[in-house]
Amino acid sequence: MRQIVLDTETTGLEVNLGHRIIEIGCVELINRRITGNHWHFYFNPEREIDSGAFDVHGISNEFLQDKNLFSDHAIDFLDYVEGAELIIHNAAFDVGFLNYELSGLETDVAILEERCQILDTLTLARQKHPGQRNNLDALCKRYDIDNSHRSLHGALLDARILADVYLMMTGGQTSLGLDASQTGSNDDGLDEIRRVEVGQPLPLWQVDSTAQQANQEYIEFLASRHDDPAWK
Repeated sequence: MRQIVLDTETTGLEVNLGHRIIEIGCVELINRRITGNHWHFYFNPEREIDSGAFDVHGISNEFLQDKNLFSDHAIDFLDYVEGAELIIHNAAFDVGFLNYELSGLETDVAILEERCQILDTLTLARQKHPGQRNNLDALCKRYDIDNSHRSLHGALLDARILADVYLMMTGGQTSLGLDASQTGSNDDGLDEIRRVEVGQPLPLWQVDSTAQQANQEYIEFLASRHDDPAWK
């Protein structure tokens, strides 16, 4: 079974006001195992980012100026998610933005719901924990998942955390990689299969070169805008 844990960051909260996606992060699960085959890009939204949105994700207009448009990667994105079950927290928000972006393409394409099954982990969490807070931070605390490195939102980081939350919510034991015998190779970015039992700390996640490059670009951008030597 192939599942894609997906998150987005946007210029603002209201898609009907013309806000756009600026980042997509996807983490692939096959048979409840994180494969290392993730998908991550920043996009130039061709509009200003609301100050409130910037306070959440810290991604600036200046950082996105030289990034590609969503349309430049749309077909690659659709090929990546085709036929998978999408796992999204508060899915209506992300799916609404994704369908808005897809509707702006020159070529007509099917909306996301016609390509993929969609599972909303917020709905799932509310069913399992009625009357409680069920945002991602609250779920991390409830399932003893370390998210101390999440000072700002980020699509790939949040997708990775949501993958852990989803696996704990739906089984309690997760397997965080495919070994060579299952994939035919051992180049998926994970050195070995790593298992997490309930209540045990999660291992460090090894990211691939694409994610490392995107992260390095952002760190270098921040360093160029701060005098604090901590950024150098």
